[in-house]
Amino acid sequence: MKFFSSSLFILASFLIIFTGLPACNKAVPLEVDQAVLPFVKGVYGNPGTLIEAGYRFDELGMNAIFVRSISLNEELFETAHSQNVHVFVEFPTLLGRNYVENHPDAWPINEYGEKSPPADWFMGVCPTHPGFWDYRTNQLREILETYDVDGIFLDYVHWHAQFETPDPILPETCFCDRCTSLFSEHADLQVIGTDIPEKAAWILENADSDWREWRSTVLNNWVSGMKLILQEMQPDALLGIFYCSWFPDDYDGALYKTLGIDVDSFIEMADVLSPMLFHKMKNRPASWVGEYTSWLGDQISWSSDYNPIIWPIVQAHDNPDVVTVEEFREVMTIGSKPPSSGIMMFSDRALLDNPEKIEVMKKLYSGELIE
Repeated sequence: MKFFSSSLFILASFLIIFTGLPACNKAVPLEVDQAVLPFVKGVYGNPGTLIEAGYRFDELGMNAIFVRSISLNEELFETAHSQNVHVFVEFPTLLGRNYVENHPDAWPINEYGEKSPPADWFMGVCPTHPGFWDYRTNQLREILETYDVDGIFLDYVHWHAQFETPDPILPETCFCDRCTSLFSEHADLQVIGTDIPEKAAWILENADSDWREWRSTVLNNWVSGMKLILQEMQPDALLGIFYCSWFPDDYDGALYKTLGIDVDSFIEMADVLSPMLFHKMKNRPASWVGEYTSWLGDQISWSSDYNPIIWPIVQAHDNPDVVTVEEFREVMTIGSKPPSSGIMMFSDRALLDNPEKIEVMKKLYSGELIE
């Protein structure tokens, strides 16, 4: 059983433990020529709705769209290029919805040996499931064979959980037999127990730090594997990552312990980091946007041999409460300050629901904010 074509990767003994997951390796840095790619001013979601409503990307001051892969089509792609707008494609890496329902063995298993329920609207997946690896890599290849993109932005790069809420949902996963077996081999230890609850209890009591490190490694292997495919097929395209913008100590260290995210590893692998700075959804003040981007810039400056660029994504949509026009202007302005070299907002629907926000974005993107 393998997760990818053996002709693409050379597997070290470390990889055999993961039954074929690609090795975590540092991305080859891509030089971003700011004369070609100046300060990025974009919209995330299905930006084609703006075109359908009678707007033009260039007249709104945009120079980039960040489009969900399910919303990408030839007409939108050609329209963006005709208006000198870069096309970056969101890729739903570990979103398991519509897959786990048809592949029960891919469902993330909690410490009680049960299927972990959906975390609000999000449904993850067991990231060691070989069929899911094939499913996602085939989708990525299909996109890259069809479109000459400016970049791929990995989304949902985390173990099953929900962080886009003031009260996060943080289950312990995945304790399926496949995961505990792979962990046992990786950590070179014998997991004690006759069933999943007993094995999970033993791991959490006796090998918790090893368990967290292994989970983070599995996640990093997904990122590096996607990077290798991108380098093989479109070496000039950028690899971006949308990720949870918690500080390391937030929620008792849940960024690493539960989501599996090691920001320093992302720094080493990505060309662009896009922290998801949804202040209203996370019950944070607008000033938090600047606090986080400053922190991330400091992390990059001392932890990386090269500097991935920072393009925050900020909130415009009214969830769970109204994001006022003034708030929208504030988070857009703060998020665009150094160390950021680009900005995008979520989402196109929020602009259409409130045309005042369109006017704010247009003014900012046309020069008041950035130029």
